[in-house]
Amino acid sequence: MIDAQRYPLLARIDSPAELRRLPEDQLTAAADELRRYLIESVGKSGGHFGAGLGVIELSVALHWLFDTPRDRIVWDVGHQCYPHKILTGRRDQIHTVKQKDGLAPFPRREESEYDTFGVGHSSTSISAALGMAVAIARKEADNRVIAVIGDGAMTAGMAYEALNHAGGLSPEPNLIVVLNDNQMSISENVGGLTKMFGRMTASRALNAVRESGKRLFGDKNRPAARFMRRWEEHWKGMFVPSTLFEEMGFHYTGPIDGHDLPALINALRTLSNLQGPQLLHVLTTKGKGYELAEGDQIEYHAVSPFDPSVGLVKKSAPAKPTYTQIFSDWLCDMATADQRLLGITPAMREGSGLVRFSKEFPERYFDVAIAEQHAVTLAAGMACEGSKPVVAIYSSFLQRAYDQLIHDVALQNLDVLFAIDRGGLVGPDGATHAGSFDLSFLRCIPNMLIMAPADEAECRSMLSTGFQHQGPAAVRYPRGSGPGVAVSAQLDTLPIGKAEVRRRGQRLALLAFGAMVPAAAQVADELDASLINMRFIKPLDEALLRELALSHEGLITLEDNAIMGGAGSAVLEFLAREGLSVPILQLGLPDYFQEHASREQALAEAGLDPAGIKAAILKRWPSAPSLSARQAAG
Repeated sequence: MIDAQRYPLLARIDSPAELRRLPEDQLTAAADELRRYLIESVGKSGGHFGAGLGVIELSVALHWLFDTPRDRIVWDVGHQCYPHKILTGRRDQIHTVKQKDGLAPFPRREESEYDTFGVGHSSTSISAALGMAVAIARKEADNRVIAVIGDGAMTAGMAYEALNHAGGLSPEPNLIVVLNDNQMSISENVGGLTKMFGRMTASRALNAVRESGKRLFGDKNRPAARFMRRWEEHWKGMFVPSTLFEEMGFHYTGPIDGHDLPALINALRTLSNLQGPQLLHVLTTKGKGYELAEGDQIEYHAVSPFDPSVGLVKKSAPAKPTYTQIFSDWLCDMATADQRLLGITPAMREGSGLVRFSKEFPERYFDVAIAEQHAVTLAAGMACEGSKPVVAIYSSFLQRAYDQLIHDVALQNLDVLFAIDRGGLVGPDGATHAGSFDLSFLRCIPNMLIMAPADEAECRSMLSTGFQHQGPAAVRYPRGSGPGVAVSAQLDTLPIGKAEVRRRGQRLALLAFGAMVPAAAQVADELDASLINMRFIKPLDEALLRELALSHEGLITLEDNAIMGGAGSAVLEFLAREGLSVPILQLGLPDYFQEHASREQALAEAGLDPAGIKAAILKRWPSAPSLSARQAAG
């Protein structure tokens, strides 16, 4: 429970209704308490940190001024939402964020009526808010809709598709877009739009003239009104270097200081009384109010539990390298060996392991901002001219570029390697970030080579294999560390389509894909079963599958991917095509979205830990012998 002596105002706010009872002159003090409480809470629990500190004043202003949840606030890039959650009845649960059975790390409709739209990936807020505004107008209701977009989300094309649509609608939708401009996503924002935002300046005089003109000329389609708009665009060039948003049909206001609460409230109050699409540009600082986070915005984007009085403590090097680190080292080594290699990331330099590459090969490093579709087609264009692009991307983010993957890369059989991080369950970030479907949506695409490593050494070899392969290739690996297999410094490749027999046993054969191999190995030992490290999802080792189907009483496929359409389905399809009849048990992720929890907890829930795997096998084959029983009998 919150300490009412330390947080006298915040302790009284169990919902935005209580916040709205505060007089305006107490809101700055309430915001100060909210910032201190967020620092204390995330310090205990860990979670997204800097982005929330940057929207303290904005969160207070929105919930104080608008009648939420009747008025809809749609958050983008959901890691901004912690202050929103604290103000909307979840103050005393915020310390459970990202934990099993605790609060979700992003807005989630099932969690609260104030979470109007579920978020995980970026740049969805304007589209969703526009849809709400249109539907509300059809009901002839007067609810206001506010989209809050920030942390780099305005660099994605989807945001501009929504702006373009909203600005061209008739009648004009009553929609407010708040651009929270902090010059950051996780890394620094990149691209021409970032430079443009940096040049924008405020123009209160222009806004006043514009509103006077609207009242004077009335209907925007009248000749005098059209002339007024053309004149205004030229005049505005003297005040604001870019008229992008105005050209798209939005009334632009700003930029204003996003930490000046009275100014925020005045601006939002003005916009709330205007008709049509409005865009308020606010300038904020990620990590505002916590000096260390302001000084190192990347490091403090998301944190493990820490002592706010001390700050983050440098961690010692992990005993085992992560798969992301394996990729990072391989990328630099292969870039040294082959000048054709180019590295691409959609705004995930740190997460995907491209920090070292960006420093050692800056002229061959391309951060395209939050633009996954562009990243894939950019790679296709590079491949057309003989380069060897490597797209480093999270599994769940690749979903956003599926058309480009099919149409621009695979259809043309271009040499693009996809290094797919966060395959399978990712843990605390939950369903929005889980890579549960990549094997299913990749393997149905012609020309694709698909691999999943069982360990660190195999990951490096598969990356080299995919890079040397002529055509599109994907290496899919999980978050975190592997079993600890030593990695060679060589850039060796693997024979394509060949699995590895790791154990010969009796009656049953476990066909394990990627990260499932270590758990499967433990079960295979206990049940005296054969263990196959399948390595390749496409193409399968068909010769070995024929031999296993004829020599075993049953086959078990294991994958940390959706069962439906996944690697196990590929095995089933092959057996059916060949007319091979053998009982088969498919183990994988269930047909529902799993909640946030640790990766280990989520795997156990899916029955993919050793205990769950063994129990499923014994349920299907109760008489399956254990190795200990056979040894005792012998």
